[in-house]
Amino acid sequence: MPTYRLTVRYDGTDFCGWQRQKNGPSIQEALEDALGKVAKQPVICRGAGRTDAGVHALAQVVSIELPRVLPDKALVYGVNNHLPDSIAVMDAQLVEDDFDARHSSSGKLYRYQIWTGKIRSPLHTRNHWHVGHPLDLDKMRQAAAVLVGRHDFRAFRAADCERQTTVRWMKRIEVTVPPSDPEVIHIEVEGTAFLKHMVRILSGTIVAAGRGKLTTEAIAELLQSGDRSKAGQTAPALGLVLVRVDYGRREGP
Repeated sequence: MPTYRLTVRYDGTDFCGWQRQKNGPSIQEALEDALGKVAKQPVICRGAGRTDAGVHALAQVVSIELPRVLPDKALVYGVNNHLPDSIAVMDAQLVEDDFDARHSSSGKLYRYQIWTGKIRSPLHTRNHWHVGHPLDLDKMRQAAAVLVGRHDFRAFRAADCERQTTVRWMKRIEVTVPPSDPEVIHIEVEGTAFLKHMVRILSGTIVAAGRGKLTTEAIAELLQSGDRSKAGQTAPALGLVLVRVDYGRREGP
């Protein structure tokens, strides 16, 4: 059966996450239902990352198998005709049969989005964490620099994270302000692999530093102690966006 790689964009506000679940609508369910109508038979989707409830994606990668070869554009437009407005397939490519969106991935880039304006912004409500006051960018950048590299991130994972190994390599963590929107702060986190809620806890910790509640020394100690209770809060899901999934040879330690 031919294998396709899909690039999917979605606003995750109204969904219980990527993975099909019994307690609410999921991205996977909507996509599989739409693909089934095009393929005229059930289709199983494998996503590169299982984004949480409320998390968004600019370029989630999905692998599927279809009963026959379809033109790329016909597949994109056909599936989109059956999807809600909050989900869209942006691209489809026929790939090698051994391609797997999750296991073939060599890394991901996430962006956490923060709105610092005193008054809530209707244009940012669904996709930014509203902190409501300015943050110290220098302190945030200093905190981010401590977290870059290969570390044991057991202090930066959810309590129910089942991963046996908690060492991860963060290739880049940058704190930026878009020139067109000075009350917005972006935290970009690029790594080879992540633990459950890791990017949200990293972001909450960096925001705590920006509020003056955590020093760089305290964050460095967190990496040594692994004490989750001393890290920042788990930042709200609505501010997190999966920006890119990388493929190719995995680099670094």
